[in-house]
Amino acid sequence: MNNKKGQVQCINDEILEKLSLKTRNKFLNYNLMSFLKPKHFNFLKQAQKFFEKFEKKNNITHNEDFYEWIPEIGRNGYITRMHKFDNIGLDFETYGMTTEFMRVLAMDFFDPQLAMGAGATVLVVNPLMLHHENVDVRLKALKELVTGEKIACICITEPERGSDAVRMLTTCDEQEDGSFIVNGEKIYQTNGPKADWAVIYAVTEKNNGNTMAQLLVNTSWDGWEVERVNIPWTPRMHIGKETFTNMKIPAEYVLGKPGDGREHLFEGLNLERLGIVCLNLAEAWNAITHAVIYTNMRKQFNKEILKHQGVGFPLSDLWAQTVSMTLATLNICQTIDDKMEKLGTLPKEFNLALGVTASQLKFLSTKLSERVVYECANLMGGAGVCDNTLMHDLLGISRIQEIGGGTRQIQQYIMSYSLRQLFRLL
Repeated sequence: MNNKKGQVQCINDEILEKLSLKTRNKFLNYNLMSFLKPKHFNFLKQAQKFFEKFEKKNNITHNEDFYEWIPEIGRNGYITRMHKFDNIGLDFETYGMTTEFMRVLAMDFFDPQLAMGAGATVLVVNPLMLHHENVDVRLKALKELVTGEKIACICITEPERGSDAVRMLTTCDEQEDGSFIVNGEKIYQTNGPKADWAVIYAVTEKNNGNTMAQLLVNTSWDGWEVERVNIPWTPRMHIGKETFTNMKIPAEYVLGKPGDGREHLFEGLNLERLGIVCLNLAEAWNAITHAVIYTNMRKQFNKEILKHQGVGFPLSDLWAQTVSMTLATLNICQTIDDKMEKLGTLPKEFNLALGVTASQLKFLSTKLSERVVYECANLMGGAGVCDNTLMHDLLGISRIQEIGGGTRQIQQYIMSYSLRQLFRLL
């Protein structure tokens, strides 16, 4: 069976077979085919086919250490499609924000925890792509991450600062040779214990974000220490707490000098939050697909449970909300792609507006994902909460998405602040 295998089978063979990755992908495609450009729809199907074959070839049960899959997935070009990457010899034919959305959908349907872990590597790829300045060591790291040779994490959050990302306590002291010595702690970094590369943020003056630097780190260096944080909702993901003790960062690994780091941090948050939006929607679609298949096959009171109004009506409502949020996200993704294709960069004014839009979509999509996944599991009854399918992985991830990439309250603060700024323009 191509589904998550539990210790005890709770769902019959016929339904489990219908819940296969191949069938779930078909349902998603029927929903999206009318709204996607041919190149994006074709890429989605191409990525889906890869993961279907990968699952079958390796007899995946989705209990495995998914980090072991990264090299093969990367070699085939499915770690990220945000950029063309011709500067490192890859030259992807199909790429951009919409393509990345399709990649996330295909990967999440295959394995939700893998999709979230791969997303953390993308958070390091993006600043390397923006600030490599053709420096060899940065280009080497970039290629290793995009091709799956290495894994990465991004280090922003601190134990005593949480969502207050600007007033950091981790310090970086510049040396005469242009290198930096870093001391401090970070926490809740997805992939931290598994990471080969990291991008970290530190300040020359504690609590002063205007002195922030952005630094690329090889985790084999002296001074890097990491412990695994237990997050029970995502048991296969490795979350880290990092301690830096007199860790030396050579000059060629400095992506943003003190004073530049803050701007680099916020330019990355737009893409991070949009990536989370894509992941939220992938989780919602994955859950709806499970529920639609299950409720069309499971009979209760002598008829398919979808025909009971208490099941069919709320499931239709969740479906409608997910379609609407998907269309909004596709619009933003395609707008970004259009501007990048025409201008080669995002205009400053658009990027500022995008920051608010990313917060709005992140805020709404995380709430939607949490509700959709929970309600779909509820509509499936015991089958939705046992470990026979990917549903309990989706349940776990959907419960932490409001925290990652800035809590719900941070998104509300950004939105309310923007309302004040807009009022001042009147």
